[in-house]
Amino acid sequence: MSRYAAYIASIVLTVLFAFIAFVDPDWTWLAVVFAVLALLGTWDVLQHKSTLRRNYPILAYFRYGLESIGPEMRQYFIESDTAEVPFSRQQRALVYQRSKAVNDTRPFGTQQDVYGVDYEWINHSLVPTEIASHDFRLIIGDLSQQPYSASVFNISAMSFGALSASAIHALNEGAKRGNFYHDTGEGSISPYHRGPGGDLVWEIGSGYFGCRDAQGRFDPSRFTDNALLPQVRMIEIKLSQGAKPGHGGVLPGAKVSAEIAATRGVPEGVDCVSPSRHSEFSTPIELLEFVERLRSLSGGKPVGFKLAIGHPWEWFGIAKAMRQTGMLPDFIVVDGAEGGTGAAPAEFIDHVGVPMHESLMLVHNTLVGLDLRGSIRVGAAGKIVSAFDIARTMAMGADWCNAARGFMFALGCIQSQSCHTDRCPTGIATQDPKRWRSLDIPDKATRVFQFHQNTLRGLRDLLCAAGLEHPEQIGPEHVLRRVSQVEVRSLGALYRFLQPGELVAGIPEHAVFKSFWDRSRSDSFAMK
Repeated sequence: MSRYAAYIASIVLTVLFAFIAFVDPDWTWLAVVFAVLALLGTWDVLQHKSTLRRNYPILAYFRYGLESIGPEMRQYFIESDTAEVPFSRQQRALVYQRSKAVNDTRPFGTQQDVYGVDYEWINHSLVPTEIASHDFRLIIGDLSQQPYSASVFNISAMSFGALSASAIHALNEGAKRGNFYHDTGEGSISPYHRGPGGDLVWEIGSGYFGCRDAQGRFDPSRFTDNALLPQVRMIEIKLSQGAKPGHGGVLPGAKVSAEIAATRGVPEGVDCVSPSRHSEFSTPIELLEFVERLRSLSGGKPVGFKLAIGHPWEWFGIAKAMRQTGMLPDFIVVDGAEGGTGAAPAEFIDHVGVPMHESLMLVHNTLVGLDLRGSIRVGAAGKIVSAFDIARTMAMGADWCNAARGFMFALGCIQSQSCHTDRCPTGIATQDPKRWRSLDIPDKATRVFQFHQNTLRGLRDLLCAAGLEHPEQIGPEHVLRRVSQVEVRSLGALYRFLQPGELVAGIPEHAVFKSFWDRSRSDSFAMK
């Protein structure tokens, strides 16, 4: 009967202290405490929803309490410094140090297992270079009327609604100071994006927030009103996102405040639905026609799309449509299935979509093989927090990198993984004003700026050590990976990279192209 010990004890102690309190009223409070426990235990025994509480009255709550703090206990006391779940303590510490502009050097050697499988590094040169500036930039939209000079490191898509007003404000203020861009996410352009004046990439999702009519359809006039803002430098059509590709979303009506409603163009207090697919196009050619349309409506600003790769024939259909029609996006952003700030069903966040490295290679290879790579810029996002992450991603074919969670860490995120509960302890991923008003905007904007600057200084130092002068010179031959204890391969030797025009000449010896290229269609996302 030990499982009833706490319940029986509470009854006995209630009677005991009730008797003592009868003699000495100062003991009344103890009698009340044990009486409450006895009533709780009685309720546990009588209820039928929880077997655990019936079998272990009162004691079950100790288990619930320990279970509720389990993630924090593991994060602070059990996990190793290098365990990435999803970001390691070492990764988070690096962002915190760089955002605070404190010493980020480490003593006594690396904690990485340099002889472990999958360990990666960049080889250094005996003739290092000297680079004066760490402000590495690239031109996006060479052929558009308003090309944009972008940093090689920017803030990835995070919507107002998913993030708080203070977080959005601080991110944009940091982007303004560092002269890099801030992707709005599909939640559109809020007053907190516009206030600081930092460069924006306006993301247009399937809900057409900020450019929709009352029925949720695309509204050209509302689009133009936002797209012509000088602060909006590029337009990004979101086809899918890494956190939950192929899945729509709902912002519950209780969270649709007056500000969010005005920003998105939806009714206040009503569920805000983001469909799983676009209504403005249903084929690859129609997608490119939509790109052309937005470019015209925006006054010639660069227009592209973001996608997480899923079925390869669907991406091949888009690529074939580009080749056949000559209609090209100015850029493509590849989002990896590593997830992101968006909460998602467990199966989606764990088992849906292609990881960023493979997605990026497929997009890069396809464009190279079609002789289109020189006309289209490619960005990439997926767990990028360090200069090596940027260098490795660019070696795989990206022109620039975006980060979401990295900049959240710069804001002070502690990886509590409570983004979907509205109880973010740092005031970043919440709409609770009692929480987000505690976030100090000037301080956090400074940290965002410093994280960006110090990360690019780290990238500059890597390039100098490798004997290079600009990130665009990094190729797959520069990054090496241990594939066993006795074998090392460069990424160039490990993966199959297509040559310019190779896909035009015929189907290359590449498993994915051999299986799906001929079965893809420019007039449909379905296979032949």
